[in-house]
Amino acid sequence: MKAVHRSDVGRVRAVNEDRAYVSELANGYDIAVVADGMGGHQAGDIASRLAVETVVSELAALPQQLEDQQLAGALEDAILRANHTIFHIASQDEKYHHMGTTIVAVLFPSGHTSGYIGHIGDSRAYRIGRRGIVQLTEDHTLVNELVKSGQIGPEEAERHPRRNVLVRALGTDEQVKVDIIPVEYGEDDTLLLCSDGLTSMVDEDHIWSTVIDPSLPLSARADRLLSQALEAGGDDNVTVVLLEHPDAGKEE
Repeated sequence: MKAVHRSDVGRVRAVNEDRAYVSELANGYDIAVVADGMGGHQAGDIASRLAVETVVSELAALPQQLEDQQLAGALEDAILRANHTIFHIASQDEKYHHMGTTIVAVLFPSGHTSGYIGHIGDSRAYRIGRRGIVQLTEDHTLVNELVKSGQIGPEEAERHPRRNVLVRALGTDEQVKVDIIPVEYGEDDTLLLCSDGLTSMVDEDHIWSTVIDPSLPLSARADRLLSQALEAGGDDNVTVVLLEHPDAGKEE
């Protein structure tokens, strides 16, 4: 797996409540996770850390060579375990009440380019290639619900005063629905996982042109995405993960 991740506190927040993790696990799976925490008293930092640690721990314990549907179920179960952990801690300590986090995670058998995305919240997964940029996840936000119901348009949603209000998050309720999405990417594709600190600052056209730039190595493309978010204001923590096809850049 070719992968890089970057995270920055931004220019407004005092604490980075984002977390990212990328690894080739010893049991034969590749994993990448982004979580964007929320809650006072640095509770968001704790929620995002617990989310990543729990999901990684659960997936690292999987048996090798699971069947396709078993892999999807394992990812969902790992995220639900994280939800239970965060909710339990929040319910036991008043200063952590209402803490929660987004999560977007991808899981592949090692060396494979088809797997699954697990998703809650408004952190996003994109597939990016020469033909364009495709958002693979759906934001679990109030404004997205308003757009889907036809009450507001996409342009109004970008300026809506409640555009950051989540209708679904990890750890805020005892039960939560996880979106599980099949994903596949080709030799010319790159997968991007990111917190909304990127997408609220940088439009998709600029994200696309940066990620497909053949003159830059993968690490420099990730650095440039972070720089663009900071130059646009850096209003939030910003985190990106880029995953490139194992055969990308190889000569015939």
